[in-house]
Amino acid sequence: MSLQNKRLLLIILAVPALLLVPLIAMQFSTGVDWEVFDFIIMSVLLLGTGLLCELVLRKVRSTKGRIVLFGIVLLAFILIWTELAVGIFGTPFAGS
Repeated sequence: MSLQNKRLLLIILAVPALLLVPLIAMQFSTGVDWEVFDFIIMSVLLLGTGLLCELVLRKVRSTKGRIVLFGIVLLAFILIWTELAVGIFGTPFAGS
């Protein structure tokens, strides 16, 4: 198995592993209250971010270009995540 395929497999396996954190937290705390839709949205967001990072690694050759594009992808991920979580910008996207 090539390194690229191992990275892709790692990305795909990391998404459910990360989603186990809120699932387990829900069993022990009332502060975490996710529904099925929340898990679906977060899995799409995590998988999309991981696959975009993999695409950058495969297509962009320069280190500087990779760093810039990784920064853009991660910034978009963080902005979308915070908007969905707390509605920091107050858009209809967050249900405000």
